[in-house]
Amino acid sequence: MIHGRDGELAAIGEALGRVRDGGSAALVLRGEPGAGKTALLEHAAGTAADMTVLRAAGVQVETELPYAALHQVLRPALRLSERLPAPQAAAIGAALGLAEGGAPDRFAVGLATLSLLAELAEERPVLCLVDNAQWLDRESADALTFAARRLHADRLGLLFAARDGGFPAEGLAELPVPGLDDEAAQALLAEAGLAPALRARVIAETGGNPLALRELARTAASADPAGSALPLPRRVQDAFAAEVAALPGEARTFLLIASAEDTGELGVLLRAAAALGVPATAVESCGELIEVSASAVAFRHPLVRAAVYQSAPLTERLAAHRALAGVLTDDRRAWHTAAAATGLDDDAADLLAATAERARARGGRAAAVTALVRAAELTSGTEKKAARLAAAAESAGDSGQGARARDLAERAAALATDPRVLAHVAELRGEAELLTGSPATAHRVMLAGAAAVLPVDPGRAAIMVMHIVDGCRQAGDHERAAEAVSLLDGVDLTGPAAAGLPATRGLAAIIAGRPAGAAAPIRGMVEAILPLRGGQPGLRGYAASLAFAVGDHDRAAELTGALAGECRSAGMAGWLPTVLSTLGESLLRLGRFAEARIIAAEGGRIAADTGQYRLTGHFGALAGWLAATAGEVPAETDDDALTSTVATRAWAHALADLGAGRHEAAADRWDAATRGPARHTAAALGWAPDHVEAAVRAGDPARAEAALALFAPWAEENGRPWAEAVLTRCRALLSASPEPHFERAMALHGRERRPWDEARTALLYGEWLRREKHRSRARAHLRAAAETFERLGATPWAERATTELRASGESHGPARAAEPDTWSRLTPQEAQVVRLAATGASNRDIAAQLFLSPRTVGHHLYKAYPKLGVSGRGELARLISP
Repeated sequence: MIHGRDGELAAIGEALGRVRDGGSAALVLRGEPGAGKTALLEHAAGTAADMTVLRAAGVQVETELPYAALHQVLRPALRLSERLPAPQAAAIGAALGLAEGGAPDRFAVGLATLSLLAELAEERPVLCLVDNAQWLDRESADALTFAARRLHADRLGLLFAARDGGFPAEGLAELPVPGLDDEAAQALLAEAGLAPALRARVIAETGGNPLALRELARTAASADPAGSALPLPRRVQDAFAAEVAALPGEARTFLLIASAEDTGELGVLLRAAAALGVPATAVESCGELIEVSASAVAFRHPLVRAAVYQSAPLTERLAAHRALAGVLTDDRRAWHTAAAATGLDDDAADLLAATAERARARGGRAAAVTALVRAAELTSGTEKKAARLAAAAESAGDSGQGARARDLAERAAALATDPRVLAHVAELRGEAELLTGSPATAHRVMLAGAAAVLPVDPGRAAIMVMHIVDGCRQAGDHERAAEAVSLLDGVDLTGPAAAGLPATRGLAAIIAGRPAGAAAPIRGMVEAILPLRGGQPGLRGYAASLAFAVGDHDRAAELTGALAGECRSAGMAGWLPTVLSTLGESLLRLGRFAEARIIAAEGGRIAADTGQYRLTGHFGALAGWLAATAGEVPAETDDDALTSTVATRAWAHALADLGAGRHEAAADRWDAATRGPARHTAAALGWAPDHVEAAVRAGDPARAEAALALFAPWAEENGRPWAEAVLTRCRALLSASPEPHFERAMALHGRERRPWDEARTALLYGEWLRREKHRSRARAHLRAAAETFERLGATPWAERATTELRASGESHGPARAAEPDTWSRLTPQEAQVVRLAATGASNRDIAAQLFLSPRTVGHHLYKAYPKLGVSGRGELARLISP
């Protein structure tokens, strides 16, 4: 019987009810050891006779074994692997050691986990129970929480039980499991047969912890009152340790061996025991502390295991590990050999390094970190130790542990002397700093690494300089960018490094505000990379950044759109936020607002899932800019953002001010933001024409001229019709004779359509024409502007154009375009699903691209159809603009 858990049982019952009704639920039960979390999971299993129940339990020693727990969960579902898209099937096969292949992307494994569970749930509802989640290996935890965060309409339930402070599960609902109240504790002790006079003391000492209540009830009459000062788990452990101490010596040795080898394989334990002279009959003397089956040994509670191991003398623990190492192979042998080491031990270190390689091959990068760090501790040679710490740092970065990657890279840097190792460590430190620390520090560290490796490998130094300059573009750090490219002055480069250097120099010049001559080499490099397909995401992403830097937003969207599709299909979620950030901003600049909103929502969600929080802020800034065009006030945030994100966010607020007619406030925001590094970001260039308009309307032409001076050199170097049109519009606003400028701007817009920019010019020209009494000519421009703004969902701008149109003598506004009425009813997720479905993609294909389950895709379509006024997917194609 479960005492005092009515609230917890009701919450679990509600979760299971949602699963039965076709929905999903994910819940983390949290409490201290012995709080009764396992009992609650067992209760859930007992009430789920109509479901397929999957189980797994974290085991301390298996935290170094990648995907160990995931294999437990998915074993009954693996027969359905053939239904998965090929990349997902390959990822889960490689992760679980069922197929050959390279190291899988951890998010591809997470998506495959979701897909397999969803496929199993097509047969009947599925309930997955994970006990001791704080001891899950990192890879399994990532895959299961990735799946849990994406549950929607999948008939899936995931219940995790974890100790307080363990198993981070951001985004999942939590159910605290505290100590029992007095009434429930009294009932439990009465059931245990404890005398009423002693119950109050036991309850006070245990805080109502159910396991402690039961165990301490046995010894309450003789216990030392001073024991109440001990932490609760220690109190319970001491009770178990007393039971162990009373056993025969051979039984204690067998228990120690079992406590050191968490897998509990009976044959392994008996062989190790025999190596220490302990007969198999010792198992029979272990009492109720363990449960023994035909093939396995399990401790009554994890605290029993801890009590056995921690109460044994060090010499006996070392002997147990040596005995286990002697009867095991591969990874388990390596870990026991390392556990038996008492000082530097290169043989043990080599075994662990090999374990790390096997872990990486299966995608177990977090497990590889642990193995490599311990291998480095055991390694005698300084350079080899540094190399292993560097490898650990790389694996930490790959597994999303940015802070740990930085710390390990710093430790490696303090030991290394080889320039190539130092360069590698500098790259790792720089990447980690960009994610979790200071961009300025990142660039400084990488520049030092490039300088160190330049004499022995100039090509590598040039590639590092390329990365530094691209990072400086985001940070607005023009001085560091110039310093980086100057490092290569006079250096004789060959191959790709030589071909890419002019483009890198051009990018540094643009950051510095001296773009003359930069466009040609940048466009040359972009065109050389553009035909590439399949792989090389870093190079292709860099090409998109270059294209964006010279205003070729269509090229940037083309590159990142193709790359995003490949990343989705291959499950490369780790790359997606970077790719989508450029894609989203490019779509925004092109005036494709509906698509940009979808990308901003998707990118923000995946960036959060992958721990790329700086990019999460960037997507929030893009969403804020789009909100500003719709007349909404962008959210204020104080996160540790990149300079480019800060600039975009400020631009969004200024745009909201401009749209609301607060011209002075808009101009002031621009001035404040561009006094520092933000002046050297792409956002400042995009913002400058808005500032010209704000300053002119605020009656401050000097500030407008200053903004024009920033924008004009870049626009002239750009050479694209859209940029020249916007520049000409700015000149019109500052001219005493604006009409020729406006006419030229409209003609240029006609050569390269960008609806937002063109509508802005048409509005300003129409306003001027109306003021000059050319009402008939004004109406044509104002009507076109109003219709475009309506279609884009830019409400304040549409209202402004409509007001001007009426003032020009037109009695009614423009016909409202259908798209806002239609698409604005959909959530970003629904809109993305609908757009893909309209291309003919199946639910499975869409699910694979959007990191959802096919059933959830179907649910989004079901919700979208009535909003769109259609009855099925066959009618969707006509709703999508070409």
